[in-house]
Formats: sequence, C-alpha cells, structure tokens
Amino acid sequence: MNREYLPRVVDLELDELLPQLPAIALEGPKAVGKTETARRRARTIHQLDDLAQRAIVEADPARALSGVPPLLIDEWQRVPSVWDAVRRAVDQGCPPSHFLLTGSASPTTAPTHSGAGRIVTVRMRPLSLFERGLESASVSLEELLTGDHPDVSGRTHVQLEDYVEEVVRSGLPGLRSYRGRALRAQLDGYLTRIIDTDFEEQGLQVRRPETLRRWIAAYAAATATTASFETIRDAATGGQSDKPSRSATQPWRDVLQRLWILDPVKAWLPTQNDLSRLAQVPKHHLADPALAAAMLGIGADALLKGVEAGPRIPRAGHLLGRLFESLVTLSLRVYAQAAETELRHLRLHGGSREVDLIIERSDRRVIAVEVKLGRTVDDDDVRHLLWLRERIGEDLLDAVVINTGPEAYRRRDGVAVIPAALLGP
Repeated sequence: MNREYLPRVVDLELDELLPQLPAIALEGPKAVGKTETARRRARTIHQLDDLAQRAIVEADPARALSGVPPLLIDEWQRVPSVWDAVRRAVDQGCPPSHFLLTGSASPTTAPTHSGAGRIVTVRMRPLSLFERGLESASVSLEELLTGDHPDVSGRTHVQLEDYVEEVVRSGLPGLRSYRGRALRAQLDGYLTRIIDTDFEEQGLQVRRPETLRRWIAAYAAATATTASFETIRDAATGGQSDKPSRSATQPWRDVLQRLWILDPVKAWLPTQNDLSRLAQVPKHHLADPALAAAMLGIGADALLKGVEAGPRIPRAGHLLGRLFESLVTLSLRVYAQAAETELRHLRLHGGSREVDLIIERSDRRVIAVEVKLGRTVDDDDVRHLLWLRERIGEDLLDAVVINTGPEAYRRRDGVAVIPAALLGP
C-alpha cells in the first residue's frame, strides 16, 4: 500500500503561520491527514489517543508541554485541560513554532478559555481535486480574486467518468489506495465507527443506531440543497407516524458537527448591497461527497446511469449533479481558505434566484460561482451570474462557471468557464 505523503494546500498556510505563531490547532474529521501533516513539522509528539500517554497527561497536563519544540499534541480534545495549559504557556511568552495541536472532534467538555488570540485554529479538509493530482491547475483562484479578470486557459483530458470516480473514491488520504469492494468496506467502517463509537465518546448514547443511520442518509440525500429540518426528518422516517422531534435530532446534528462530518455552506448575507429577500438557510454538505455516496449505497456506475438512491428529497436536478457540486465545494473551500476568503451560497426566498457558491473577500467583494455537470455552457447557465452582476456592480470581482468540459475560456459576456480539474489555489 502506498503511504507516500500527498502535499496539501494547508502546508503552505502552516509554513507561513508557524514561524510567527506560538500555537496552532489543526482541526478536521478523522483520517483527513492532520497528524501526518503536523508530524512532518514536529520534533516531539504526544499522542493522546494512546491510553498510556493519555493517562499520564490526564494526571499532569503539564507533561504535554514537555519536550523539544515544535511539540505536537495529537488528539488534544481527549484531555481538554491541555488546551488551557497551552494557552497559559502562550500567555507566559513561549516563542513561535512551539505548539501544534491536532483534533478530530470538539471536546465534550469545553476548555475554560477559548484560546482566541493565543491558539490559532486552521481547518483541514479532505483532498481537493488539485491535491489529488488529476491535472496541473492552469487557473488560480487567487488570481481571480484580484478582480482583474485574468485570462483563463488550459485544456484537460479529465472527463465526466473521472469526476464521478473522484466523487466516490474519497478525499481521505488513507483511502486513496483502495478500490471497489475494499473501498466500500473502508467507507462503511468509517461511518459505522461514527455511529457506534464516536457518538458515545462525545457523550451521546445512540439507542437506535438504525434511526440515526437513516437520518444521516437523508442528510446525504439532501447534499447541495437547502432542505428544511422537516424535509430531512420526513425523508429519514418514511411513512412512520412517530417522527422524532427537532429536540431529539438536534443532538445528532451537534455531534456530527463536532466531529466535522457535517460541513454546511452558510448563506451569503451582504451588508453593503441592497439585496432583499435573501434566504438565510445553509446548504447541506458532508465533509466528503464519498461519505454521502456511501451512506446512499450508490457507486460510480449507478451515478453515471442516472440512478437515484436513498431517501427521497425534493431537489432540482439529479443526484450526480449534487454530488459533483459537493466535490467542487470541497475543493473551493480548500482554495478559499488558503486565500483568506469565505465560501457562501446565495438564494432568494422562493428560489427565484440562486448562485451555487459565493467566495467573499474581507472587503465583502465576491466571486460568484455556478457549478454545472456538463461539458458546455449556454446563456441559461449564466443568467443568475449576470443578474448578480447587475445588482452589485463592481463588488462582483468575477463570475465563474465550473464544469466538466475540456477547456478553460472566457465567454463574450466575461464569465469564466473553468473545468473543475483546471482550477487550483
């Protein structure tokens, strides 16, 4: 099995931050690669998922601060008092590059202090398309964010079948070497551990695991939609008359968010532009579209045939299109974070106008992105982008359609058309 390290976009972030900051927390779902990325920068490692090491640190949290820096404290959330110990060390003036903390869940018992201003948190997600090495990126998000409307160009041999394979293959580095039945078994084991083990570790006993599994499957079926709580609940319970209440299912959602498994895209709410009737509901995504496909029990062949799977969720378009949007969303989140921007979505109440993704700079100017599962782009595909351009003018830095076509180019109306494989940070 190939365990060669895959360079990550977050490596560049850490290389910039670590020489200047005393403590960085690298957080994200299990198996996303946090430990390996941090380990490459550490000289001393305290592994708190090891029972012996954890027992020592629980007895004396200061022991986690011992050793030659940089110190990696892996799975710090298992001993939440470590956070406060690191914070105090930072307050006492420890030098840059001293602490790296990694965590695959928020702790059930919150630290006494947030650590704001002392411990900088960096999010780590599954591999983007750029990091998977399908193609050399010819278009940079950072350049698009300048607002200079740079030329976009490049050709790719990556086709629809390749993107579908990436949807189901997973961006979790440790699973990249698996195929077919072995991959399905690994993904199912990952999801089963969440339900059977991780929930209990988070302090929530699951009395009916199958009910929880159906709820996660309904959430997976709602990928890239703004489906309501009631819609997801009804899809999970089918024809059952005894439906769980919001108060009963909210703890499930809370735990899945603490485990970084749910990764919804928040709504864009501009403050300086007159856009009325904006909906504020998030767009649903799991951390990795492969987890959604696995929960729905669907593979690449079935997706390519247009098969629908899992609980019925009212949605425009077909399941493959939604999962492709989720793959693009994952990739854009990695690039947007590196560029110090935020990813949002836009939807008017009633859905009369929608823009799949909004990338917002700190000055509130934005790039608008539509995601299309197709090789060609016509006028209908860009109408919401052109509408937004009319509404916000120069605050729109650029307008982009990300698709599965063979070539990057700009349309006569200025909208950039970029195959997903050609876009990078």
